[in-house]
Amino acid sequence: MRILLIEDEARLAAIMQRVLRGERFDVEIAADGLTGLDLALSGTYDALIVDRMLPGLEGVELIRRLRAEGVSTPALVLTARADLPERVEGLNSGADDYLGKPFAFEELIARLRALLRRADRPLEPETLRIGDLELDVAHHTVTNAGEPVDLTQREFVLLETLMRHRGQVLNRDELLERVWGYDADPQGNVVELYIHYLRRKLDPVGSPAASSIIRTVRGVGYQLRVS
Repeated sequence: MRILLIEDEARLAAIMQRVLRGERFDVEIAADGLTGLDLALSGTYDALIVDRMLPGLEGVELIRRLRAEGVSTPALVLTARADLPERVEGLNSGADDYLGKPFAFEELIARLRALLRRADRPLEPETLRIGDLELDVAHHTVTNAGEPVDLTQREFVLLETLMRHRGQVLNRDELLERVWGYDADPQGNVVELYIHYLRRKLDPVGSPAASSIIRTVRGVGYQLRVS
């Protein structure tokens, strides 16, 4: 899947490129609106991620020009101002979705997959299964051994992240970046706290910590057991 990311904030663009490449997307970056317009007109991309405020050419105007040229590539707009009038303006100009800044990368990835799904692109299954644990992305439900598990939005995204990276050890910074977003405060113990919440809801009552479905790898991070 080829993604064109049009974002002038270099640090954010580099982080987004790294995260999306980790999800097996091929990501090309444009740092201003005019360059992004030229690339979008001349290249073949499966989706566009466009910052609203860009030097050279503003993001919504960029999309408006693409649509006028007959380019129908799905476009997700990133904006620090996601009030209703702005969203309406962007959607009327041809944008397919909006995401407010700051955002969690897992939400960005989920919205990107939704755009591609609507465009009839082949995607990985939207139901994730590991042993008795099943997570339905589209319906936002989780079951464990057939029993429903009630999760908050943040718990759901954290579990989805661990399941999509089954068998891998994800460190605290990776989880902060993916679940809480690039603007997350690295201080405090929010990751550890939400891991505790998940364990409390997923592990059998009275089971020892050593057999938890979420394994702690000392000094490294966390891993969802695959068996």
